[in-house]
Amino acid sequence: MELYSYFKSIIDVDRCPVVVCDLKHEILYMNPAAVERYAKRGGAALVGRSLLDCHGPGSCEMIRKVTEWFGRSSDNNIVYTFRNERENKDVYMVALRDGDGRLMGYYEKHEYRNRETMGLYDFGDGRDSEQGPETRGN
Repeated sequence: MELYSYFKSIIDVDRCPVVVCDLKHEILYMNPAAVERYAKRGGAALVGRSLLDCHGPGSCEMIRKVTEWFGRSSDNNIVYTFRNERENKDVYMVALRDGDGRLMGYYEKHEYRNRETMGLYDFGDGRDSEQGPETRGN
């Protein structure tokens, strides 16, 4: 079974920006949310460019330190890097490893902390979406 299409679909539909980089800090992939988020900085045209070109010297130094830390141990896989109070989100750098646990890159993960506004089981057809199985007594 080819899992690539499944994994790409998971990332493509994520509402949070995901930016994937290799160990040279080259942007390999941006999901649609990331393309939209960074549209003023070039959007999809950022793919193939260095992530370090998108950050100031202090951030570049920290990105390098995090990737060095990722490389020290296969147990070093996630670092909390930023809190954005205005958007109520946290940002992380997450290690990407091959099947043998070797570091091959990293990605930037955004996690919004807002309560979901979509109704339960909202299919967008106007029916009562609040009546999921757990609320129907089934």
